[in-house]
Amino acid sequence: MHQLTESATLDLSVVIVSWNVKALLAACLRSIYDSLSAPNAPSCEVIVVDSASNDGSAEMVRSEFPQVRLLAEQENVGFTRGNNLAIAQSRGRYILLLNPDTVVIGPALATMVAYMDAHPQVGVLGPQLLNPDGSVQSSRRRFPTFVTAFWDGTILHEWFPHNAAARRYHMQDRPDDEEQGVDWVTGACFLVRREALARVGLLDEGFFMYSEELDLAYRIKRAGWQAVYLPSAQVIHHEGQSSAQVKAASHIYFQSSKVRFFRKYLGPTRAEVLRWFLLGTYVYQWLREGAKWLLGSKRALRRDRMRAYKQVLRSGLKRSTRIDSSNGVARGAS
Repeated sequence: MHQLTESATLDLSVVIVSWNVKALLAACLRSIYDSLSAPNAPSCEVIVVDSASNDGSAEMVRSEFPQVRLLAEQENVGFTRGNNLAIAQSRGRYILLLNPDTVVIGPALATMVAYMDAHPQVGVLGPQLLNPDGSVQSSRRRFPTFVTAFWDGTILHEWFPHNAAARRYHMQDRPDDEEQGVDWVTGACFLVRREALARVGLLDEGFFMYSEELDLAYRIKRAGWQAVYLPSAQVIHHEGQSSAQVKAASHIYFQSSKVRFFRKYLGPTRAEVLRWFLLGTYVYQWLREGAKWLLGSKRALRRDRMRAYKQVLRSGLKRSTRIDSSNGVARGAS
């Protein structure tokens, strides 16, 4: 069990969990140190947890960024456990959970730390995330309702992308260019107050990947802190670069973590209803892809998708179980 003390000797600890995204990780680290060269930059340490990458990521960090504290793991520890390993060794008043497929823009780090210093009631803060083309990426959220769970990331959202549940969940009724209170922000760039972590505990390692930042923000807000979206700080996010490497595992972790969150807070009955609904959607998708394969449409693609959906069904979406780094995924990039 990882523990966090309340003592801190630096302003900021940047924690990055990475898996097989060497080039993106290098660009991320360069942007961090560029940001720290800005006037009034916070005192900062950078901790990289390499989750048994096989692309030379750890060697790159050692040779090109010797100032980084590198935790080179021998197995795929997953996003949640990897973050906890680093957080337990951190020394910052604030801890920034940052994906390796991000690029920090300008003085964003100083902006976020200054805001937190000026607003001691804020426990969680997220910047404005941008896509590589400069468009705004959805990163603000309200807490999901049980209805939301049936729409977010399911076939229903594919059929009805502008449904009211999704619009509410993604806060599409609020402009994305104004500072605002939110329920939580996505984990690609998630700044948290050390005091809040010391109060509520670290990330729940029952979530191997996905929903762990939702769960943490939920606990922090219940403990009385606020969460804020701050568009005056910006970070580019190349979404899904690690999880896309193993698509079946990504589906399994995303949906089983969703089920686990609702089991944790709404009880086993509703969680089971959700689990069986989700499994039903994958049966439908397997049959749909099978029909397209029989009709001769992009057979290689259909075969890959059918194989992925079959793995999801075999998992039963019963729990987020860790898998080997040779065929698994640690969510260094969400």
